[in-house]
Amino acid sequence: MKIGIIGLGNMGRPIAEYLSERDEDLVIWNRTKSKAMGILNTTLVDQPDDVVRACDVILCVLANDTAINDVYHGAGGILSGNLVGKTIVELCTTSPETVMRLEALVQERGGQFLECPVSGNVIPARSGQLMGLAAGSFEAFGAAKPVLEKITRRLEYLGPTGAGAAMKLAVNLPLMVYWSALGEAIGLALAKDIDPALALDILVDSSGAIGAAKKRVPPILEMLTKGDPGQVSLSLTNGIKDMQLMYDFAKSSGCKHDVIGSALAQAKAAAADGWAEYDTALVGAHNQKKEVRK
Repeated sequence: MKIGIIGLGNMGRPIAEYLSERDEDLVIWNRTKSKAMGILNTTLVDQPDDVVRACDVILCVLANDTAINDVYHGAGGILSGNLVGKTIVELCTTSPETVMRLEALVQERGGQFLECPVSGNVIPARSGQLMGLAAGSFEAFGAAKPVLEKITRRLEYLGPTGAGAAMKLAVNLPLMVYWSALGEAIGLALAKDIDPALALDILVDSSGAIGAAKKRVPPILEMLTKGDPGQVSLSLTNGIKDMQLMYDFAKSSGCKHDVIGSALAQAKAAAADGWAEYDTALVGAHNQKKEVRK
């Protein structure tokens, strides 16, 4: 089975590196070719439809709906030609409506479409330990499953297209809310002059901490005490994109959305204050940045 990867950004490249190091022969495309260099066992091509023609299963690892539109509909895009015998797998976090539209367009051209947004960041992507949330026809899932099993620690088939996007938004929502809540929690401690390092250490060791807290809290402390934003795992720009998707989907589905609405408003305020390219985990620190003494 020939595997293609379209999009070699924060997630696409580590996925490609992991597969290539396990002797998978990949055909790859990225808008900026320099970002695709240096990956073993790969053939770099000029356009997305070159990947499609050469491969059986094509993983699309795209940043947002703008990238999706360009890669699918643009010149030399995925939808440029006949897709008979091809399985297109979209890993982007997007809305149920978007993936349902993509499925219809791929099927019109004779191909199969599967959505499989993944939960996890660069580290699990680089080690084949992502969680895959697949949805689409069972035939498409069967075709893509051997590839997806290579990059995931857990792969779930959730039903018709749209279910994967909904589940991914549900998975990410508590994480996005946590960073804002952590900022307010720190505020309570700082109000009584508790040392920020001690306060964060206690919070991370408490029953209220999430799994990602231990790795992301040290950069939060650096931002609070030294103004150093550190490395970026998920930029606030992309975090806002995800939160907006959650808010819009909840609202259109008649679900409660007060909590994510508040977190989204705080994230937008931080972005407007120059924090757009900082890590999303720092959003709670934004409200406290003027309160912490070095």
